[in-house]
Amino acid sequence: MNDESTTQNTSNSEANSDDQYTEELTSAPKEKKTERIDTRALKDDAAKREKTQPLITRIVKAIKAEKKSYTELIINSEPLEKRVALLQDGVLEKFEVERTGEAREVGAIFKGRIQNLEPGLKAAFVDIGEDKNAFLHYWDILPAAKDNTIEIVRDNKSEKQRKREAEKITVKDIPKLYPIGSEIVLQITKGQIGTKGPRTTTNIALPGRFLVLMPYTGTLGISRKIEDKKERSRLKGILRDLTLPEGMGIIVRTAGEGKKARYFIRDLHILLKRWEVINQRMEATKKPACLYVEPDIVGRTVRDFLTEEIDRVMVDKKEDYDNIIEEVTKISPRSKSKIHLFKDDIPVFERFNIERQIEQTYMRCVPLPGGGEIVIEETEALISIDVNTGSHKNKNKDGKDFILQVNLEAATEICRQVRLRNIGGLIILDFIDMKAKKDRNAVLARMRREMASDKAKNHILPISTLGIMQMTRQRHSESHSSGIYTDCPYCHGRGSVKSSRTMSVEVQRRLISVIRHIRARDGHDKEVALRVLLHPTNLERLRQEDEDLLLEIEQSYGARLSFRADPIYHVENFKIIDIESGQEQR
Repeated sequence: MNDESTTQNTSNSEANSDDQYTEELTSAPKEKKTERIDTRALKDDAAKREKTQPLITRIVKAIKAEKKSYTELIINSEPLEKRVALLQDGVLEKFEVERTGEAREVGAIFKGRIQNLEPGLKAAFVDIGEDKNAFLHYWDILPAAKDNTIEIVRDNKSEKQRKREAEKITVKDIPKLYPIGSEIVLQITKGQIGTKGPRTTTNIALPGRFLVLMPYTGTLGISRKIEDKKERSRLKGILRDLTLPEGMGIIVRTAGEGKKARYFIRDLHILLKRWEVINQRMEATKKPACLYVEPDIVGRTVRDFLTEEIDRVMVDKKEDYDNIIEEVTKISPRSKSKIHLFKDDIPVFERFNIERQIEQTYMRCVPLPGGGEIVIEETEALISIDVNTGSHKNKNKDGKDFILQVNLEAATEICRQVRLRNIGGLIILDFIDMKAKKDRNAVLARMRREMASDKAKNHILPISTLGIMQMTRQRHSESHSSGIYTDCPYCHGRGSVKSSRTMSVEVQRRLISVIRHIRARDGHDKEVALRVLLHPTNLERLRQEDEDLLLEIEQSYGARLSFRADPIYHVENFKIIDIESGQEQR
């Protein structure tokens, strides 16, 4: 008896202790006030970590008199997602996330079959064996036009490619060359976004550590981002000596700058082997299917980011650590000393203050160092970014440059947020109005300088007469926020619902319409009794502010009205029921 009583008392006390959280749990979470993270503290922590580097590394830096940032890659692996953060002097500059089970679309190669040709769109829709057909523009079927960012060093075209080039095929010839039902090999350049299928190209590119293999181009080139003339001359010599199957092409990536010939030979060998496997799968499969998928986020990170610019890599999972060591041993054994396994009890993203910085990337308002702020709104058509002075510390001073100062701070932070949030498409920036042309040009120069290091292609226009700057950024995949958030199930993403006044008007209008139809059908002698089912908020409006109007409806039309409210009903829904028949009246 006593034991049962004790158990009951315990459960009651637990229930009572939980009740105190009920109100908080049933109401929408309050939006956190964004606080500026002290970057000085982050940089101080990074400086302490930099001092723990091997002595030889610090001596080399001192000899070179380098004043570059201390750059770290932090990799966090969890059961449902993997996250990679790039820190420069402790400040988050790049952030990527990959969720378990999510298709790695961009870069994937498919064997497809043309399902439909749309002359109006100048595009083909290709069945690639996935839920959505791929979108293939006619321009992406033609051989790639000359890329201004690449300098061609050597021609390796096959006889077939030269013949095709001499024919000067245009967009008009595509429907004849690729009729419906034709088989075609293509690569995804832009992942599925919303209801749109993936965008693809037939100009296949397989990125390696130092080279990009282009199986169908037949030209060898060097990235123009490598500016040193001596280095370009050296790399041209290496390219001319490389043995490559006829018809194939390669491009030297910026990561290849300063690398010896053996690195390129090793990288080319790996890429050719990979293409051989893709070819075998291509011949073996008769149906549309996937032939190749890009490595996971950890593999891509090793390939794309692990350059000499990276000072340290911290991984919190032993399995990923072993995989990275294995990959690095193949391509750059000297870099093994940079890879470290994180063993602390504190989660790795908390230990390096990354979690707090990531939180800001999902907030509307982002504070600026001087006290101003930027407000970021994502919509279907475009992203708008508004700059506000807020409580800028120079605002009350006599200095005339405080508006320029806010705008320059905003430009730097906007570029950082665009990269962190993976924002793409059309972006509209509303800076604070500046009268002087030199000030507007200074903001434009800052934007272009900050976006120069971005891997996604971007185009920035000068500030217009309306004080608006427009920019576009290549969108390969959905923004990070679209993967974190889903449309509100209550308002379906509108962000607002009809007011109780609007609902009161709609209820009264419908009541009058229903009563008139009943009178027209059954005559004026029939008693009309109706029940309205609605949300309590709307009933409260009808009973208080609009009670006289309801009484007037009852008296004018000889009807008897009753109401039943339930909080489970949607605030924008209501039903009018005939009490006698139990049928809904419309």
